Order: sequence, then structure tokens, then C-alpha cells
Amino acid sequence: MLSGRILTPTGWITGHLDFDQRIQQIREDPAADSSLTILPGFIDLHVHGAEGVDIMQGGTAGASVARSHARHGTTALLGTTLTAKEAAIRRALDGLAGVIAERPAGGARMLGVHLEGPFLNLKRLGAQPPDVVTASLELVQSFHAMAPIRVLTLAPEVAGHLALIPQLRDMGIRVQIGHSAGSYEDGVAALQAGAAGFTHLFNGMTGAHHQQPGMVGAALAHAEYAEVIPDLLHVQPGALRAALRAIPRLYGVTDATSATGMPDGEYALGSQRVFKCLGCVRLATGSLAGSVLTMDQALRNFISIGLDLADASNRLSRFPADYLGETQRGRLAPGAWADMVVLNSDLQPVAVFVEGEAIDLSTH
Repeated sequence: MLSGRILTPTGWITGHLDFDQRIQQIREDPAADSSLTILPGFIDLHVHGAEGVDIMQGGTAGASVARSHARHGTTALLGTTLTAKEAAIRRALDGLAGVIAERPAGGARMLGVHLEGPFLNLKRLGAQPPDVVTASLELVQSFHAMAPIRVLTLAPEVAGHLALIPQLRDMGIRVQIGHSAGSYEDGVAALQAGAAGFTHLFNGMTGAHHQQPGMVGAALAHAEYAEVIPDLLHVQPGALRAALRAIPRLYGVTDATSATGMPDGEYALGSQRVFKCLGCVRLATGSLAGSVLTMDQALRNFISIGLDLADASNRLSRFPADYLGETQRGRLAPGAWADMVVLNSDLQPVAVFVEGEAIDLSTH
């Protein structure tokens, strides 16, 4: 049983939450201690690594990353790949398959894969290496057979990609527009074809200008969902506020790298060398290269720019769950998985539960 101020799908109550692997009941009790806040566990749909480990390493990397992020309140996530040679992508997928099939003790639930490359535009690689290829249904099906792809990023303006979107949607994959040099019209066409969202909104895509609205304009004008990195470095607060007004279900992701939770220094992002300094990660060229964000810090950042706690929580739990069609995660309600983060008055995690398992927050 947990007691505190509990965020339910219908609003806040003060009371008690009974659970085993799933939530059994939530009981209102105005006399309960309200010094702790109980939120749905965070759901991160874009994470590359943590604590010196990169998803592209394959093997046990996925389990290590799942444990690292669980200590910051993330109870479910997508292991996210990077553009690479096909053999390297397959190595990563092979490693992820095991952790998707069986949740590691002490770790978040790996819900599947976010395939962020290699179906990108060479002109908008960001920190991705230049090993791009044109997508084909056969290649995606081959990857999907190794480990379930839940989200796939592509540049829709690349020849052949637009026609592929409905086929990927019919496979149950959420297609996201990203690393794209396409126009506003390309973005609208992709959404009409079945694309579901945008990858790290504003970053790795054509920006909005009043004469050329670009991919950012397509997202602001038409998107229901988009992911954004709320580290306040990738997107400045003013732009973030604009997106929050325009996109009903804008949700936060970390885009966390192996440098997350580590001291300043040199780390790996797939085959790229990246450098952590001053709270961010960059290539040697100075370009941003993922982040060192954790979801608990994302919550505090959202609040720092004016969101209330319930809204910030929804953008880190309920909206990403809804985006994937995960109806038993991202909300505190009887029958849902007992995925919870308990926060003190400073919004620091003091307890995390993944499917009812208490996570040891002291392990490093």
C-alpha cells in the first residue's frame, strides 16, 4: 500500500493505493499523509543509453539501460537504435529482443524498439552517422521479426518512403517524421498517409518560417502527437511553450545517451564519439548529440516553464502510453500495471515501482 496525494485519470485524490503487480484499488482518505505525491511511472519512447552503456552495443546493454532509467522513475521505455550498418542494427535488435521478452529484475519494462535510423535524409542527420538507406517493406519486416518495432522514424520526402507509410501503419508501427529536409507539404502528405507523430520536434527537421512553414509548421498546424526533448537546451522555453499550445498531446522524451548519469568526458553514441560537458552532449563539431536528460528532470523542467504537475505528468506518462495504445500503463487506476513513481516535496523520486516491484534507487 502507498499513501499520499495520488494522480488518478479523473484528478487528484488524497488516500491510499493498494497493489501487487497491478493496482487493486485506490481509496480516498482525507486524513492520509499528503506529503508524498504518487504519479504514474514515466514512459520514455526515445532512449539510446545511460551510465556508460549504449543500446547499439547489443548484448545486455538494453537490460542495463532499463535498470538505469528505472531509478529516475521510468517504468517503461523503447530501446532506440541509431543509423548504422545493417549488421550493427541487427546486433542491437538481437540484444533488445531478450530484454523485451523478459523484463530485467530492477529494470523498466522494455515495450519494444524505436527504430530511429537508417531511413533518414542525409541533409538532416544531426548526430546520426551517414549510413542511411532507403526503406523497404522487406527490410522493416526483417528487423521487426527480430524485435518488435513500435515506433519508426523516417524522412517522408525520400523517394519511396511516403508510399511505405500506410504499410508500416498496418503492421502496427507508429511512423514518425524526423531527420527530414522535407517541406510543410511533405509533412502534411505524410500525416495524411498515416504518419502518427514527429521525432524530437524542432530538432533534425526544417524549421518554421512564415513563407516556408517546413516540417515544424506541419507539426504545429496538424499534429495530434509529437515527441519533444524538454531539457531546455534542445528546444528553448519559448518554442516549447508554442508547441504545447499547438499540439494537444505533445509528450516528452529524453533522447538519453550513454553519457547520462556520467561525469564529463567522451562517450559513444552508436559509432559516433560524443562529449559530455556543461550538462549537454555534443559531437566534436559542436552539434547537439542526444541528451543526458532523465524523466524526473523532464518533469521538473516542464513545471519550471509553467505547466502544472498533472499536465507535466500526462506528458511523460499517459500521452506516450496512449500513443502506443498501452491502455494499462501511464495511469493509476484499478487493473492497470502497478507502475508508479513516488515524489517528495522537491519532486525527487523516493520510490519507484515497476509492475509492483520496488526499484532500488541507491544502486549505481
